[in-house]
Amino acid sequence: QVHLVEAGGGSVQAGKSLRLSCAASGGTISGYDMGWFRQFPGKDRELVAARRWNSDLTWYGDSVRGRFTFSRDMEKSTVWLQMDSLKPEDTADYYCAAGLLGNREASRATNYDYWGRGTQVTVSS
Repeated sequence: QVHLVEAGGGSVQAGKSLRLSCAASGGTISGYDMGWFRQFPGKDRELVAARRWNSDLTWYGDSVRGRFTFSRDMEKSTVWLQMDSLKPEDTADYYCAAGLLGNREASRATNYDYWGRGTQVTVSS
C-alpha cells in the first residue's frame, strides 16, 4: 500500500509558476507507475502527466504539454510537477496517483490504485 501526500498548491497570477510535490509515506514509489491528474468541478479527472516506473518517457495532457514538467526521485519516493506559464484555465484540484498498470493506459485515472488527497491550484488573470 502506498500513502501519497501532495503539497505545493496555492494561488498565483497567470504567467507564474508553481511546483507540486507528491511524497510516498510509509512506502516507496519504486515499481509503481506514477501520474498527476487534475479535476475541474463536475468533471472527471484528466491526465496532466504520467510516467511508467521503468521508463523516462512521460505522457502529458495536450493542454499542459510544453508548460508542465514531470520529475521523479526514486530514492526520495517523491514525484514533482513543475507548472510554468500558468493560465486561469489551469485552476483545478491536482492529484497524485500510483498504480501497477501493467498494459493498462497510463492516461486513464481509473487505472491507478492509490491517490493522494489533492492540492488546489488557483490561477488568477
